[in-house]
Amino acid sequence: MRRLFLKAAAAACLAALGIGPALAETATKTPPTKIRFTLDWKVQGIHSWYFQARDKGYFAAEGLDVTIDQGEGSAATVTRIMGGAYDAGFGDMNAIIQQAAVKPGEAPVLVYMIYNKAPFAIVQKAGAAGSLKDLEGKRLTSPAGSATHRLFPIFAKLNGIDAGKVEVVNVSPSVQEMMLVRDQADGGFVFTVTSYMNLVGMRQDPDRDYRFTLFSDHGIAAYSNGVMVSQKLLRENPKAVVGLVRAINRAMLELTADPAEGGRVMNRVEPTLDADREAQRIRYTYRTHMVTPETERLGAGDVSDERMRTAIGQIGEAYGLTRVPAVEEVFSRAFLPPRAERILAAPKS
Repeated sequence: MRRLFLKAAAAACLAALGIGPALAETATKTPPTKIRFTLDWKVQGIHSWYFQARDKGYFAAEGLDVTIDQGEGSAATVTRIMGGAYDAGFGDMNAIIQQAAVKPGEAPVLVYMIYNKAPFAIVQKAGAAGSLKDLEGKRLTSPAGSATHRLFPIFAKLNGIDAGKVEVVNVSPSVQEMMLVRDQADGGFVFTVTSYMNLVGMRQDPDRDYRFTLFSDHGIAAYSNGVMVSQKLLRENPKAVVGLVRAINRAMLELTADPAEGGRVMNRVEPTLDADREAQRIRYTYRTHMVTPETERLGAGDVSDERMRTAIGQIGEAYGLTRVPAVEEVFSRAFLPPRAERILAAPKS
């Protein structure tokens, strides 16, 4: 009787305040966990699943309130998170390795690998591209600090190329493809996801008229971009990390299977983006960097520990790291959904 009296009294108080049963129930629920999420660059098709997870309520269903901001580069995602401005983001595994080597326990941890096959490549006109040895004597462009160029000495050593015989010209990323199209350079050290679409934007046919020599096809074990979270979020709210990964995985599988919808998602987010072009970006990224024999075996999001150890060693050599972090310092599969829920389906179109 006492419990009934107290319940009735509480209801009367809420009614006096104008709070009905539905609002009262909502008020008693745990407030959503706020997560500040940074992208690697300006919004584009390969970011569609984050906005899909937000707009379709997948984050909310996991008890999360996720704010998504555009980025300033894949490596900057790592420093943004380490600086405390963001809790999670989409960025470069190799930047995590570099930070973990010098600041153990401070670098973010990758919890979902997306670019299983890294986009580091040399682009050339198809008619001019020869054997790897033929790169000697060529003039290749590279942005300052390019991760692709940084890995080139290891790529060259693995493939019998004298790197000293390759002329490298530092240029702005915005002119690399233009210089190639105009025959002002023989090729360039690029990140394919960007370079491919730059060529499309210049009304070129990158599939027919250009060749991308992917480092990953010639001995470079490196992974690339994925979803990472801060050490603080890992420690204090692992449940939120599980929910974040589950929501992103769900949305990513939907939109890689339906790139046209992914393009429309991005057009709604940013009306200046061309939906068809962003759908093309998703298709290219899916077939070139996301679906691989490894993802077919392990499921999307996971990595091979053996390959990761090799990749860490190569990054350590490329950047002159004095300490090589262990796999578990830079990657955790503990937050992944079951493999059966991480199977990439072929795009509809």
